[in-house]
Amino acid sequence: MLIYKIFRGPEWADLKAKGATAGAPIDVIDGYVHFSTAAQAAETAAKHFAGDDDLVLLALDAETLAPDLRWEPSRGGQLFPHLYRELRLSDVLWDAPLPLVGGTHQFPVLA
Repeated sequence: MLIYKIFRGPEWADLKAKGATAGAPIDVIDGYVHFSTAAQAAETAAKHFAGDDDLVLLALDAETLAPDLRWEPSRGGQLFPHLYRELRLSDVLWDAPLPLVGGTHQFPVLA
């Protein structure tokens, strides 16, 4: 199963430069890296990244992140994947820009 991380451009550049990251500022504060499923990603973008036009979507395989990945309740009681270790560049399967068009982020087809 693929899970997704939304990064701002500078956060993605930092991961590419360093090879690993504790995540975005909210990840560092919470102590884990936040992810979303395909069904949750657009709502995550709208809620936490409204108006941001320099976003990148990262896709990762949930199975390869185990046992450091936990599914925990969050928004509306939904289970969200949380990674309890640094995110490594080698974990990323692919990346895609999330352009902002008419106030809405345009996602690629997610599986």
